[in-house]
Amino acid sequence: MLAETICSAVSAAGLGIAAVTAYRKRFLTATRIAAYSLVPVGLVLTGVVEWVAGIAFKPSVWLGFGVLGLSWLLFMTTRAIERRSGTTRAERKEARAAGANEAVAPGASVPSLGAGAGPAATAAKPQSKPKKKQEAAAPGDDFSDIEAILKKHGI
Repeated sequence: MLAETICSAVSAAGLGIAAVTAYRKRFLTATRIAAYSLVPVGLVLTGVVEWVAGIAFKPSVWLGFGVLGLSWLLFMTTRAIERRSGTTRAERKEARAAGANEAVAPGASVPSLGAGAGPAATAAKPQSKPKKKQEAAAPGDDFSDIEAILKKHGI
């Protein structure tokens, strides 16, 4: 009974504000205020207010809202962590599949990381001196490593 009275008073006040707004020749705003002010009366007439008042004092309902809040909090936390890492589930799956392969630097002939990439493995393979043609790289080749990094991060 008290909730219905409060909703009726709020609606009456809102309609009064809408009338004052219309008097000031702001008809669009007045119509919007009137629409909002009729919502509480509509909720009372449909029985929603009585239903909400009936469930508001049950502990099991508040426990249910607590569980829903906890699930929402957990969901948002995982979403924030996923966004911070900058990857989606599909990208992580592709990364795991690519991780099974040996890591090779762009344009490298030998894997940079792998099973036998220790000091003994590098000492066993003699390194050749770079040729002058490789030293004098074209201007477009200077940014190949930057492009690889940007592609890796999805930019």
